[in-house]
Amino acid sequence: MNSLYLNPSTWDLAVDASGNIAVCEDPYALAQNAATAVRTFLGECWYDTTIGIPYFQQILGHLPTLQYVKSQMAAAAETVSGVVSAQVFITGFTNRQITGQLQITDSTGTVSAANF
Repeated sequence: MNSLYLNPSTWDLAVDASGNIAVCEDPYALAQNAATAVRTFLGECWYDTTIGIPYFQQILGHLPTLQYVKSQMAAAAETVSGVVSAQVFITGFTNRQITGQLQITDSTGTVSAANF
């Protein structure tokens, strides 16, 4: 599967050497799609308000355990078609922003990672 490549620093579209919108291929594309699911707030997607992480409802402004946050992130990543399992590593919490890495395993057993 191919996906539009998102610049890991800005999580915005990027261009390739020819000036075209950059794309990425599996296994990174699958990891990036799973990381996008981790960044999705519950109710944010107007076409399906049931997907996403309950950041406003249960995380932001509340005192959840780190394990709860990581389990919500892993569960969101596992909703992406092709992801069999996901593991979340939190690498920082600065200015109220969580950063980390998501490692996913696909149906072929390939492990790939993307930062969030």
